[in-house]
Amino acid sequence: MNEFLNNLHQQWIDEFLKIAPKSNVLRKTIHQDPHVSGEEGPTKELMIQELGISFDDVAETGAVGRIGPAIGPSIGMRGELDALPVSEKTNVNWSATSNKMHACGHDVHLAALAGVVNAAKNLDLPFGLVPILQPREETYPSGALDISESGLLEKQEVSHVIGAHVHPAIQLGSIATGSGFVNAAAGEIEINVSGKGGHGAYPHKASDVAIPTAQIALGLSEVVRRTNDPMSPAVVSIGSMSVGQGAANVLPQSGAILATIRSTSVEKNNEIADNINQFVKRTAQSLGCSAEAKYTPGEPALVNARSLAVKFESYAARSGIPIAEPMRSLGADDFSYYGEKCPSLMCFVGVNEGNTPSLHDAAFLPADEAITHVAKAFITGYIAAADNLMES
Repeated sequence: MNEFLNNLHQQWIDEFLKIAPKSNVLRKTIHQDPHVSGEEGPTKELMIQELGISFDDVAETGAVGRIGPAIGPSIGMRGELDALPVSEKTNVNWSATSNKMHACGHDVHLAALAGVVNAAKNLDLPFGLVPILQPREETYPSGALDISESGLLEKQEVSHVIGAHVHPAIQLGSIATGSGFVNAAAGEIEINVSGKGGHGAYPHKASDVAIPTAQIALGLSEVVRRTNDPMSPAVVSIGSMSVGQGAANVLPQSGAILATIRSTSVEKNNEIADNINQFVKRTAQSLGCSAEAKYTPGEPALVNARSLAVKFESYAARSGIPIAEPMRSLGADDFSYYGEKCPSLMCFVGVNEGNTPSLHDAAFLPADEAITHVAKAFITGYIAAADNLMES
């Protein structure tokens, strides 16, 4: 273990703890004024003001900055700017009232990132620190993809990127990394069914699109079960389904289903989407209708670099940071695009206090303490990446 980095690790944590109350205030400010994907400009400007350093604009509503050594290799830290179209039900006096909400913890991530960067201004960093204010993590097109293709990471000589994400499946204060696969490749499939409408009293004179739409919805999971190797995890989940205009006696002309596909690879997702398209067409045709399935690929699988995961756990143990078992799931995060550019590490930070709501739940609200734990994950990730660079 590098003693210089070990000392820097503790100094950085101590510096952050001095300003942690300010990070708590910033978190509440961000939380109270959420902005969904593509509309994150005000949140970006707030972060730039808070950090007080120069940034390059990127991906329409994102930005990339730098502190520490102005030239040479650097280490990126990603913070997500966007909120979700969720009506908050937390009942705190700083809750959002705009039918938008930071229901995925991005407010916590941003507050921690700001505190970590500001704390680092008092330190002698061996490599540049590049805060990445990323838009559109929750929707397509991906903000991470746009940033990774912008050339700014190359301009800043980013060699590693560190991410941190709160997670209610992990005990409060513990951090899970783990090398290799940790999150799924994801995509969305849109299914449209069409046929002849009519009167509910005369179904034999119409196509009754509601029936094939329902049959398709019920059969999607069976397509996965019958065509996918059960030793390779995959799932298709329906998020939206609609038919008709609400009248009881009008047989609809169209139906629509929107679903997500998750698996361990982009190739597997494409295969599942092809199988679904065949199933959709045949099912609709058998009931006198027609249907099409359009697949939109999303982010690739998120893979943690082994060297970073091993070093992270070593430095964390030295500082008394609890390490949880690796968190592997069919959740998805476009942080995976950074991992395709350079060795990167996603850290899952525990916020479970016994009966914590899930991510994207209208009642999800990590405690302020989570900001410090996320900050420790960012700092430890930088130290692990710096160790990697010093060895190379």
